[in-house]
Amino acid sequence: MLSEKLPLKLLAMTSTILIKNGVVIDTEPEPVVLGRVDVRVDGSRITEVGPGLPAEPGAEVIDATGALVLPGFVDTHRHTWQAGIRAVAPDIDFRGYMRRIITELAPNHRPRDLYAGNLAGALECLDSGVTTLLDWSHAQFSPEHTGEAVRALRASGIRAVFGYCYGGEPGGLAAETRRVRETHFGAPGLVTMALAALGPEIVGEERALEEWRLAAELGLPVTAHLGGHGSESAARGLAFLEENGLLATPTTFVHALYYTDEQLKRIAATGATASVSPVDEMNLGIGYPTTGRLRAAGIPTGLSADTVVCSPGDMFSQMRTAHLLERGRPDGAGLGFTTRDALRMATFEGAQVVGLGEVVGSLRPGKQADLQLLRTDRLGMASAHDPIAAVVLNADTGCVDTVMVGGRVVKRGGQLLHHDLPVVLAALAETAEAVVVM
Repeated sequence: MLSEKLPLKLLAMTSTILIKNGVVIDTEPEPVVLGRVDVRVDGSRITEVGPGLPAEPGAEVIDATGALVLPGFVDTHRHTWQAGIRAVAPDIDFRGYMRRIITELAPNHRPRDLYAGNLAGALECLDSGVTTLLDWSHAQFSPEHTGEAVRALRASGIRAVFGYCYGGEPGGLAAETRRVRETHFGAPGLVTMALAALGPEIVGEERALEEWRLAAELGLPVTAHLGGHGSESAARGLAFLEENGLLATPTTFVHALYYTDEQLKRIAATGATASVSPVDEMNLGIGYPTTGRLRAAGIPTGLSADTVVCSPGDMFSQMRTAHLLERGRPDGAGLGFTTRDALRMATFEGAQVVGLGEVVGSLRPGKQADLQLLRTDRLGMASAHDPIAAVVLNADTGCVDTVMVGGRVVKRGGQLLHHDLPVVLAALAETAEAVVVM
């Protein structure tokens, strides 16, 4: 049983782990219930998935009886630094969000507030089964802010893509982005870098041209809010990107709500990806999520919590909302969308969106061992006939028993292992008091 486990310290340090007796769900190429099979982890990688795997001498065994074993979730777009201003603006629209959060509250964040928010936000992800995060970080007001944001991601133990959005004085984008890459991302590790571009629909074409060309020069993917500001803006921005050949650089379209089907096919032809934030897109009045249309066009599409100022921060809520809204489209247009589609978006497809489809997102042997165990010994999960449906429709953060990133156990028995949570929460409370001005 899950409660009868080996010591946490041993599990956290072991180089070989065998997960036995769980019901295993894989997600590549499509979600499938493999049944009661075992998963072997050697070092940082999954090496074998199958029935009755023997425990090698010295291996630690996790008895997953009463649990579902599946890949960790992937959040494809999250403003992680906003953990200290959770629920500060639950009922405003997008313009109100820009005014209250970006104009008023963001500049109040000191470098240490970026650290507190990013650390707490990343640990919140791990606690809820999110093992990979695209941190869309647009509170980069100084080199110190950037350093603390990256330091917090590394300290958390999560796998992350740091989406750097330059926030300094005009004219400094290229030099500072190069400095960030050279200073913080010179060696391989769990945290890598992307360029979080403001793009042609927010800051105009001259800045956007510099952003994409710089990303191409530095070999960085681009993540940008594109297509969420109305049909004319979406068409004009897409035409600009196409005319300048900018979509040769891997690009993720965030909030791609207002493109026609023909425009989506053009985007798909470039190899671009998309990120959907189903709760925020509805709550902020940005638009109705285009989940099914994006995927029908052949665009790999992931899910995103976006911001906890007005959205839940867990992937269970995002999967449920995406499933509900897609199936609720007028005239039954989305009834082909299934719980399996929602889970794929939250795992393997999300990994493709952030450029890590060959690294994480499924249990394929050779991939990094980023996975989670969900408890089923509770009334809300008991006797589920379809384990995938149970993950999407019934599970919540309280079901997340064990989480592993790169073969390292970061949560066990429902508890995060490597951080003093009272200290983390105290720092976040200090940030919340310091930055919120009524």
